[in-house]
Amino acid sequence: MGRRLRPIVWGGIAVVLIAPDLMAPMAHAAAAGAEGRGSEFLLLVQVALLIGVGRGLGEVMQRIGQPSVIGELLAGLLLGPSLFGWIWPSAQAAIFPPTPTQKAMIEGIAQFGILLLLLLTGMEIDLKLVRKVGRPAVTISLFGIAVPFACGFLLGEVMPASLLPQPEARLVASLFLGTALSISSVKIVAVVVREMNFMRRNVGQIIVASAIIDDTIGWIIIAMIFSVAAHGTLDLASVGQAVLGTLLFLALSFTVGRRLVVLLIRLANDHLVSSSAVVTVILLVMSAMALTTHLIGVHTVLGAFVAGVLVGESPILTRQIDERLRGLITSLFTPVFFGLAGLDTDLTQLRTPELLLFTAGLIVVASFGKFAGALAGGAVGGLNHKESLALASGMNARGSTEVIIASIGLSIGVLSQNLFSMIVIMAILTTLAMPPMLRTALARLPPRQDEKERLEREEFEDKSFVSNIERLLLAVDNGASARLAAHIAGLLAGPGARPITLLQVDDHAPDAAASPDTPSSSEAAVRNAAKQVASESGTQGEVDVTTRARETTWREAVEDEARKGFDLMLIGVDHAITSEGDLSATVRELAAGFEGPLALVVAKGPSSAPPPPNGRILVPVSGRGVSRRGAEVAIAVARASGARLHLLYISTTGGEGANRAGADGEQDRAKQVLADATEAADRYRLGVTTAARGKVNPDIAILEEAAAVKADLVILGADRLQGEVLDFGAIVSTVLARSEAPVLLVSADADQTARRSTA
Repeated sequence: MGRRLRPIVWGGIAVVLIAPDLMAPMAHAAAAGAEGRGSEFLLLVQVALLIGVGRGLGEVMQRIGQPSVIGELLAGLLLGPSLFGWIWPSAQAAIFPPTPTQKAMIEGIAQFGILLLLLLTGMEIDLKLVRKVGRPAVTISLFGIAVPFACGFLLGEVMPASLLPQPEARLVASLFLGTALSISSVKIVAVVVREMNFMRRNVGQIIVASAIIDDTIGWIIIAMIFSVAAHGTLDLASVGQAVLGTLLFLALSFTVGRRLVVLLIRLANDHLVSSSAVVTVILLVMSAMALTTHLIGVHTVLGAFVAGVLVGESPILTRQIDERLRGLITSLFTPVFFGLAGLDTDLTQLRTPELLLFTAGLIVVASFGKFAGALAGGAVGGLNHKESLALASGMNARGSTEVIIASIGLSIGVLSQNLFSMIVIMAILTTLAMPPMLRTALARLPPRQDEKERLEREEFEDKSFVSNIERLLLAVDNGASARLAAHIAGLLAGPGARPITLLQVDDHAPDAAASPDTPSSSEAAVRNAAKQVASESGTQGEVDVTTRARETTWREAVEDEARKGFDLMLIGVDHAITSEGDLSATVRELAAGFEGPLALVVAKGPSSAPPPPNGRILVPVSGRGVSRRGAEVAIAVARASGARLHLLYISTTGGEGANRAGADGEQDRAKQVLADATEAADRYRLGVTTAARGKVNPDIAILEEAAAVKADLVILGADRLQGEVLDFGAIVSTVLARSEAPVLLVSADADQTARRSTA
């Protein structure tokens, strides 16, 4: 670790060595600021210092198991009057002059940073998690807010008048202090729980869900208190207006607003060709909602927070977009904002015994309130003492949220400079204490059997191909294969409400385009299948289906859609197989425009139906990657339709000679492959039967087994063969041509096939 920290140390030494050379231009810039003109040079120096020192100390904090935000706060403390200004006052004043114009420049960046931080916090909110955890999270959050709020309010009522910026407005300060002490930092809590691999544990989910509710309620209260502070007194009319305006804003946001945000993100992703178009739309949405909350008389942070929640729920918010936005916020705005908060904290003012004692009392009251509230809420929510103690340890971290609230209080004149410094110290110390306390508490909570089974299932889903599908492309005509493909697409999309784009293929009229305003039978089949999943599993089943009109060749139409980002394309067209057993020209043209994973549906007969409940799905398995992908799709279809799985082991080498050579080893492999596939299906309590057939070619084995078990559907995973023409090999061609049951062929993407071929 010492070797890794050397660059940071040498960087600090370099800053000290070049500091005298920078003093002259800084003094000139400070003089310009004194004349009422802001200095861009000084602003760049300030931003560079806050980013460099903040990110450097943040790296140090992360290496010792602490959140990086603590390092960014400490950077501000070191660069501010607490240390740098105490050691070298003239240099500190030259770099960070107190002139209003210069301060306004850096504070403008910090204020926009607050909105971006709240946007990011909202994007990390998982409303499904809150609904899933239910009663314990709600009771813990309510008690965890009410008890520390009461403690903070009482503390504000008895604190010395010298700590208040406006002693006559003590009520507002007490309300603000109560809210500041009651809220937790969902970001810090989520980071620590995630780093400890407890995010999927029941207690970890309750901790994060409780912090989410805390944050949500806390920001609503802060917004209302801001309205009270703006009027100076407890004006019931203004408070009522703020409350009604907030409730109306939230109601519209989570109904009309949710759909509008998803639509805007999708339109930007699908139709705008400029770089970072989605990020631009997200920032505009945040700004619009922040301005809306400002107009209704509450703080802009509420609008930014709700915007983040809505953006985070968008089904096509790709990881790349999320990481790009997150990188912008964490690399620039986070160190500037928290560094500036540290700069505004002057620890030298707290050196008197009275202020030190009050600071200690503030920390004790804040911690006692959170622990007492969480313990009481855990008891009411049905948790035992150890679980409640772990929850209390996690909820006590104030972190970044507390600093944001304190900064707002300081900016609107509710908090004095001394009280602001005390709250920042309390936030730092409670956050530093949280990770070791939570680790100790969680280490004493081994998972129960039902929780262990759920954890294993979710770990499997994390690596599953189906679970990581975010968007599907469906290319179908009006035949039997189209109806079956649409039904399967609905089954796959329903659980996660994954959006589907439908390309209507019409071989008889190649120049005619289906009207996007007229729902097709395939679109109806998708929606009905998704609703079936929702009604049987209780999951969200409202799927967004968009029908596209073709204006070019099918290959170009697919290529145009594929650039928007799809994880799977399903093809369902009649006459997909020629009389010679090859794939038709239509299938090849559609597949040529898509480089990702393909799924081809081939129905048998004019009215091919999906597998009924308790029907039989045959799944050939070989242990290879693409075979496992086929098994994962089969498990997803079986879960949604209620069908049973029949797993058939087939040798990848095939042939009688291959089966005679090394028969014992082949049997062992068959047992292991079937056991692995059965274990995956057992996680969802699916009905499973198995078989292994030897001394026969794989295609013959599949066809004979399908006939023997009267399979309603065959789901087969296969690689694409390299070449200009789409081909899956002789085995797949035989199964597609001769199977009496419908076939769903699942393949890897073209890049994966090429990599395996050249390995």
